[in-house]
Amino acid sequence: MKDDIKREYQARLTTAEAAAGQVKSGDNVYLGTCSSVAEALCEALMDREGELENVTVTSSNVLAPLRILRGETGTFRLNTYFMGAQERNMLRRGLCDFTTVHLREIEIFCRQTSVPDVAFLEVSPPDEDGYMSFGASGVILHRFMADAAKTVILQVNRNAPYVYGEMNRIHVTEADAIVEADRPIGEGRFQDPDDTVRRLSGLLLEQIPDGACIQLGIGNVATAVGFGLEQKNDLGIHSELMSDSIMYLMKKGVANNSRKTFMPGKSVVGFTYGSRELYEFLDHNEDMYFMPFPRVNDIDLIAKNDNMISINTAMSADLFGQISADNITGRQFSGVGGQIDFVRGAQAARGGKSFIAMTSTFLNRKGERQSRIVPYFPPFTAVTTSRADVQYLATEYGCVNLKPLLMSDRVRAVISLAHPDYREELTDAARAAGLL
Repeated sequence: MKDDIKREYQARLTTAEAAAGQVKSGDNVYLGTCSSVAEALCEALMDREGELENVTVTSSNVLAPLRILRGETGTFRLNTYFMGAQERNMLRRGLCDFTTVHLREIEIFCRQTSVPDVAFLEVSPPDEDGYMSFGASGVILHRFMADAAKTVILQVNRNAPYVYGEMNRIHVTEADAIVEADRPIGEGRFQDPDDTVRRLSGLLLEQIPDGACIQLGIGNVATAVGFGLEQKNDLGIHSELMSDSIMYLMKKGVANNSRKTFMPGKSVVGFTYGSRELYEFLDHNEDMYFMPFPRVNDIDLIAKNDNMISINTAMSADLFGQISADNITGRQFSGVGGQIDFVRGAQAARGGKSFIAMTSTFLNRKGERQSRIVPYFPPFTAVTTSRADVQYLATEYGCVNLKPLLMSDRVRAVISLAHPDYREELTDAARAAGLL
């Protein structure tokens, strides 16, 4: 680091306790997102809970376990646009509010919905010129939060990867305070696929040609498809999520981006959810290109990728082919996220396809099996993706393009994807409703 930059850095260097001391009662504090969270600053802020009142914190799908998101005292309330396990815990405790926003429009959340007074930003160590990378998941919105906040506090973590891309850095001189805290980055893991998920992923793999450009969502189905793609050749990557399966494909040379029509040679991604090995893979990796959500999820940019393949998951579908992917009878589970961005972007691409995939059944809290395909959604269930947007719907019983079908044929096709035990019941409901 250059001498003048080093002086600027040292002048701002302080402890986590002193930095967290800048938060006042009534403030809104951005904590981080997914695998880029200023954990030491969050812990120092939690230590002050007895002297603060009415503090709002903002986070999304945080992987590292945080005391501040346990909701044990009520001092801190949460705003979010996408929930993980810790955000759902705050919701259950009545300490969370949320909004729905397409990820391509995330600036609305940062600049209008939950504007931070203080932004805690985890970053990599500075380079020679004093620039620090926003790391594994920070590129998606750290820049917007930094620009909107009155006070910017950086947590420098040597374990945070230095990634390349757009809006991916912040300079030492932009920080009001800097804290050094080397902590392991929170890891995200998935279960090994069972036979049902393997059958489902096999149906999807049949639809994906060599040279396709891939987007994978979060979940066991998308993960199984990702690893299953090793049988393909010359794949490209344009995905809001960077995962272990994509790393695996890149290391094997399967995802080489050689046939991409938008940014050939680069895996274009937004945020990272995965293992320590994945974070290490990203560090100073010139094959990777990170973009903030308004760019990586831009429908027009997605559509520039020929043979764009989008694979996302759902919690339930009704007979019309409407998709509920983020809530259960009004209880928020995750978020709208980027599903519709990629559903529309993939279909707008030359040779593109959009898939919504789910197992046909699930076990409820009582251990009872239920159908994911239902005649109609229960009251207060929100539709994530409309019937007019859905293209391919898939379960382990098939994969059907619903887009060109007349309504009666669409209803029959959806029923054919249900578990056989529920098809008669679904058919009777469709007839009662005059759909058949």
